Amino acid sequence: MNEILFFGSNENPKLIKNKPKKIKKPIQFKFENENENENENENEKQIKQISSSLFSTIFLFENGKAIEYLNENDSNQNPSKIQIEENIQKVSVGAYIEAILTKEGNVFAKGKDINSENPNQFINISSLIEDKNDRIIEDIVSGEYSIYLLTSNQNAYGIGSNEDGQLGFDSKTLENNKKPILMMKNVSKIFSGNNSDFVFLLNSNQELFGFGDNYSGQLGLGKSRRKKIIQKLTQIQNIPKGKIIDIQCSYSHSIMLIEDENQNPKRKLYSCGSWEFNGLEKEEDTYEFTEIKSPLFENDNILDFSVGDYHTLILTSNSKLIGFGNNEYCQLGTGNSEEELTPIQIELPKLRFNENISNYHISCGYYNSFLYYSPSLTSFSNLEEDLIKLFERKEFCDISFKTKNGEIIEAHKLILQTIIGQDENQIEQLQEIISKKSIKESNQIFEMIYSNKSTINPKLYEEIEIDFNLFGSIEELMKELIENEKEKDFIIERKEKQYKFPKLILIMRSELYRGMFLSVTEDTSNKVTDYSELSNESFQIFEYWIYSNQIKDEIQITQEIIDEIKRGIDYFQLNQTNPNLFDLLIKKFNNQNKNQN
Repeated sequence: MNEILFFGSNENPKLIKNKPKKIKKPIQFKFENENENENENENEKQIKQISSSLFSTIFLFENGKAIEYLNENDSNQNPSKIQIEENIQKVSVGAYIEAILTKEGNVFAKGKDINSENPNQFINISSLIEDKNDRIIEDIVSGEYSIYLLTSNQNAYGIGSNEDGQLGFDSKTLENNKKPILMMKNVSKIFSGNNSDFVFLLNSNQELFGFGDNYSGQLGLGKSRRKKIIQKLTQIQNIPKGKIIDIQCSYSHSIMLIEDENQNPKRKLYSCGSWEFNGLEKEEDTYEFTEIKSPLFENDNILDFSVGDYHTLILTSNSKLIGFGNNEYCQLGTGNSEEELTPIQIELPKLRFNENISNYHISCGYYNSFLYYSPSLTSFSNLEEDLIKLFERKEFCDISFKTKNGEIIEAHKLILQTIIGQDENQIEQLQEIISKKSIKESNQIFEMIYSNKSTINPKLYEEIEIDFNLFGSIEELMKELIENEKEKDFIIERKEKQYKFPKLILIMRSELYRGMFLSVTEDTSNKVTDYSELSNESFQIFEYWIYSNQIKDEIQITQEIIDEIKRGIDYFQLNQTNPNLFDLLIKKFNNQNKNQN
């Protein structure tokens, strides 16, 4: 059974039959067919994500299927299944546009600014990217009339309306673009909102850029840039100290979540834009990101937050649901329709699941809101994340497994042998196990093997633990590949020495080599690369980190090495998450200097 609380507008589309147009307080949401198929696996029915906007709401389930409530089928209030054959991983609904990301890295979208001839038909927009090496998409975000794509090569594309410069180009020369257009390279995250005509782009160095509508100061560019359309990529200055976790945008305000290890609580919210909706209680717009302060969460961490058209909801680690902004349609769930300029706590009915509050998530639509139960996947380290992403890709797969229903799962033999052992009997044993499992269970088994995380599905883990040695860290297992010369099939030539790597590892860790090896126009099978700006000492640091996410204890770090590595990170386009190579170098450098003093 799904745990979903709903409040706010109950029309356009109507989500709950026999209920008024405005749901004033949170009530239990129930699908019309929820009592059907009671024997179905509970995990198959579990909500993964909810995305809602002006005319539609999409519910995505853990089994990769999705249903959609549309304004056009209000007469019977029944949802329709989204007819996408591929496994859906994420949905993003804008006011007049929709996007769906599949496990295969394809994006299907619909809307008049995407397909004016048939705006209600999903089309594959990722296939329209001119660079064929850039067509695998890892994330999507919808604005009001535009869709933003983040590729596996960390390039950001936009498609749709550019009337307010929301694609980062002069609207007089590019009013609308029905093919994805490259907006920026080296992007780690994209942020926008379901009714936003502006966008933020974050690079791997935590530098933030934005463009689009800034009439209320919602881009945080300062007072001098308000009342303007920003049509070119512009860096946002004066960002609060800490790591940017998320930014969500409405029509006229933005909310930023910052994590600072030196503060308590670690996570804090910052806001800018329209004074009516930014939660700061100042009767004038705010032009730079400013901390939202409230006694309701001054000693509490922020677990989740969501921004709708004109309202914001916050979920804290102390199980509080807090909201502020417009409440005309009761989207704050306070029992009335009065606007709230500062944060106010929302009374919740008893949650059925009695689970850790971190398993609950918020989704704000245009004029409505959802609080829903969706256990998040186990958090992964940098290497584990890279391995999981590698499993989800088909490049260089060289071994196949067949499930009990005949579906084929492809994997990478080198990774499997490194993690579960070189013995061919181990692979055969794994094939036998997969042959008795469903496609979902099989995918979970591989994700547990690749990530070494039993918590993905403890019951399945118990089964395979009997046969396979899944102990030890991913870092230790990856180090084994350093010594495995037989599997190294690519040479990087240095000034005095050659370094060998498996192509598979370079694809996993470096966007430069991923693009190179997956090129459809160039034969790189025996290619030797020479990058001479790194000294051999610096390159050895790079080599060890790319396998293990660590720096050897005996390495002495100098400022010259730090400068070289910084250039090398940019050149190799290393996948950088927290902690990243540069942060590890700085920390080791500071510790060495402290010990010397």
